[in-house]
Amino acid sequence: MADELLHKHFAPYEPKPGEDYMSAKQLAHFRKILETLKKELSEDIDRTVHTMQDEATVFADPNDRASQETDIAIELRNRDRERKLIKKIDETLGSIESGDYGFCNKCGVEIGIKRLEARPTATLCIDCKTLDEMKERQMAK
Repeated sequence: MADELLHKHFAPYEPKPGEDYMSAKQLAHFRKILETLKKELSEDIDRTVHTMQDEATVFADPNDRASQETDIAIELRNRDRERKLIKKIDETLGSIESGDYGFCNKCGVEIGIKRLEARPTATLCIDCKTLDEMKERQMAK
């Protein structure tokens, strides 16, 4: 859902030659993406809550009841993921305000415009993220 929104509403940012990394225009572009994404996610959560309240039905058939409970569980899990993403968006908006946005939390290098276009809440450069994923895979074995 989040990826669809990003590519539907926003054209990728094209930095001008000589433009500083995380210039005011770039920060405004990413702030707008994040705020729009947060608004869409919040509306989706609200819609789900209202839909679940409206469609609350007690089925006599155990199979129907089980299907309904499964559907509700899946919806709730999706909404929980969206709530976590909203929290991450809020943290990212805070990093824009503090001037830290666009720089890796581990090594401090530029994350890169293209990576931020793909994942505006990214906090690690591609190298640090790759190393984290490799460590995660090693720990899982």
